Amino acid sequence: MSIELLLLNDVASLGKAGDLIQVKPGYARNFLIPQGIAEPVTEAARRRLAKLQAEREKVRKDLLAAANKLAASLKDAKVTISARVIEGETLYGSIDAVQIAKAIQVLGFPEVEPDMIELDDNIKTLGSFDVSVRLHPEVAQTVKVWVVEEK
Repeated sequence: MSIELLLLNDVASLGKAGDLIQVKPGYARNFLIPQGIAEPVTEAARRRLAKLQAEREKVRKDLLAAANKLAASLKDAKVTISARVIEGETLYGSIDAVQIAKAIQVLGFPEVEPDMIELDDNIKTLGSFDVSVRLHPEVAQTVKVWVVEEK
């Protein structure tokens, strides 16, 4: 026997908000309903979910617009980071996402955080590098990073 519920939040093992799910009555009664994760299927629950989805969509669109605006302003950004060199073009240490994010913030983009910087590996040599900045799940922008020898 199972009970039909309307999911109010995304749950990895069950589905996305707005999905109709079938679960055992004890799971619904003891966990999903008291936690506010799901509701029994009623017309009021459907209206509440529609309102909640409209609010979430508006917030998502606002965040996407802000990310696109930031990406446009970051389009031609160039960052220079000076680092110590041990021999040739090899750095003493490496340049990581935190250092790149701080350098971008100094340029006037305080919204950029280290977890937005997409580096396969830390930069370990002098030169010019194209670094991707993930501003939103749907928006990324490439920033030119110059690593020069510290004087």
